[in-house]
Amino acid sequence: MADNKHRGSTLDSFLENEGVLAEFQAKAIKEVIAWQLADAMRERGLTKTRLAALMHTSRTQVDRVLDPNDGNVTIETLQRAAAIVGRRVQLELL
Repeated sequence: MADNKHRGSTLDSFLENEGVLAEFQAKAIKEVIAWQLADAMRERGLTKTRLAALMHTSRTQVDRVLDPNDGNVTIETLQRAAAIVGRRVQLELL
């Protein structure tokens, strides 16, 4: 049986060795948040336009919040959007 030279290696360790772990983690977090907000909007029957009105912001800002590729959204904006859809943002340092 041949030894697998990749045994024990994790995706995280590979990404860390490539110097892109933090970037991939941030993108994954944003994708999950965008998906959860969009799901909560569907549950409540909210359109992007209505969410923008309730947040007192523009539809463009809501598009940024819901775009998993746009990482330039403040925690305050995420908290406002989450509150409107009956959720809350919880951050944790590990």
